[in-house]
Amino acid sequence: MIVPFDQLPENSRIWIYPADRPFSNSEVEAIKNKTELFLEKWTAHGVELQAGIDIPYDRFIVLGLNESVQSASGCSIDASVHFIQSLEQEFGLSLLDKMNVTYRDKNTINHIHLKDFRTMAKKKQLDPSVIVFNNLVMNKREYDSHWEGPASSSWHARYF
Repeated sequence: MIVPFDQLPENSRIWIYPADRPFSNSEVEAIKNKTELFLEKWTAHGVELQAGIDIPYDRFIVLGLNESVQSASGCSIDASVHFIQSLEQEFGLSLLDKMNVTYRDKNTINHIHLKDFRTMAKKKQLDPSVIVFNNLVMNKREYDSHWEGPASSSWHARYF
């Protein structure tokens, strides 16, 4: 069952998929529609899941799941990953590569390989105050408060 993302409780589980490029306006609409269709049918052990989608900055796909209603199962998580893979193929995106870092440089969102981020940090081409997106947050509370912030306050701090 789809619910508006902003109405999910704070303890809702979150999965964040950063894209390697921004989505066009038509892609945002198509991704949102396809994801809502998926979420309407998403189940765990035959029980429908209460979930929502957010597409911040036309660059990320964020799925939220109200686990106080029903928790995800291994099969339901696999189904969501297969769905994200289908979006990757259809739209020519990279969404599942966890070896990348997404950060904001002034008004531009950049998506680079972790190795390149580490090199830029060591060469002082990036400052510890650079805004990074911590796509490892676990729940909506963390997403709302710690998803984006200075690298110095994130796991990215180890590279400075």
